[in-house]
Amino acid sequence: MQTIEFNHEWKMRLLNRFLTYVKIYSTSDAESETTPSSPQQWDIAKYIFQELQDLGLSDVSMDENGYIMAYVPSNISENEPTVGFIAHYDTSPDFNGKDVNPQIWEDYNGGDLLLNQETGFTLSSEKFPSLKKYVGKTLITTDGTSLLGADDKAGVAEIVTAAEYLLAHPDIKHGRIAIGFTPDEEIGRGAHKFNVAKFGAEYAYTMDGSEVGELEYENFNAAGAVVKINGLSVHPGYAFGQMKNAGLLASEFAQMLPANETPATTKGFEGFYHLTDFKGDVSEAKLQYIIRDHDAEKFENRKKIITEKVAEFNAKHGENTAEIEIKEQYRNMKQQFEGKMHIVEIAEQAMKDANIEPKIKAIRGGTDGAQLSYMGLPCPNIFAGGENFHGPYEYVALESMEKAVKVMVNIAKAKK
Repeated sequence: MQTIEFNHEWKMRLLNRFLTYVKIYSTSDAESETTPSSPQQWDIAKYIFQELQDLGLSDVSMDENGYIMAYVPSNISENEPTVGFIAHYDTSPDFNGKDVNPQIWEDYNGGDLLLNQETGFTLSSEKFPSLKKYVGKTLITTDGTSLLGADDKAGVAEIVTAAEYLLAHPDIKHGRIAIGFTPDEEIGRGAHKFNVAKFGAEYAYTMDGSEVGELEYENFNAAGAVVKINGLSVHPGYAFGQMKNAGLLASEFAQMLPANETPATTKGFEGFYHLTDFKGDVSEAKLQYIIRDHDAEKFENRKKIITEKVAEFNAKHGENTAEIEIKEQYRNMKQQFEGKMHIVEIAEQAMKDANIEPKIKAIRGGTDGAQLSYMGLPCPNIFAGGENFHGPYEYVALESMEKAVKVMVNIAKAKK
């Protein structure tokens, strides 16, 4: 097995590329109907598109919806299948993604990290014991005022670096490699307009997992639900018997769903209802939920339960006091791998060849790969290396990102 030499120069290329990406504001917007859902995503999309052209990849394209594709041409005569790698460039709307100021901590000592002198914001090794795995590594963190964006700009940086590495090392024999970048994954729409036929890969991998070794081909079934509460605003001094305060009614509705079926109270294969946004005043309020379950039957039952709760609520407070809209987001991709487990096995072996212990498990979340698998492109998920996604405690180790690049290069290598 040919060893991949990833020297200091390549590590710095990877680091600097990642730092550039995270500083570009690209939060997606669940309330928008456009693609991309937010105008700021065009900034990073255009940057990546130009970068791929400058690196010399072939057939670089970006469509009217912000989907980017490019290719590393085959350098062998054998008929190897085209393998794809995919990541998303939007960041989660769960926390501030603007004005990201990454902090670099070389040779991490395993203790607490004071991320912001002004505010005292600290990444605690007691609160987050996973930090202990990274003693001696180079960590990239936030400054406590934003998320970092390693989900999934680490994946984007890793894919671009792997493509650049393959172009610079023609001695590594490989078939055609397709790479793709999508908007709006964080709001469940990352693959909705992905052109699978144009991409042209027989199978692909999303680089969108967390810790080193993660390899996933099973995920949540997912839907989004919006519950709108219609109130009645009158002068508070004369409101007796008339006012219907939508904000208070929305708070009441939120308590109707099972308190022990939230992200903070579930694990493993247990599903949940997650209130992601709550806005309102006296006249109108809106609650946004995501609904998740690995089991298809339980997932359908969850959608039925929240709909029944709306009906109960209206029976108590009056017809059309509450309205609900449920939208499917993605499905568990596990069944799409029946008879195709060699795709997972290739990634598993690529990790072993890079001295990484594979951790095959179900995702408590979803990736573009879930939707793509149902669109005819089998697409397991591989680690990108970050931890504590979607908040100010997010971090990633440079060494983890380096390992992700090595795994991709190993997957790309010709199997014949």
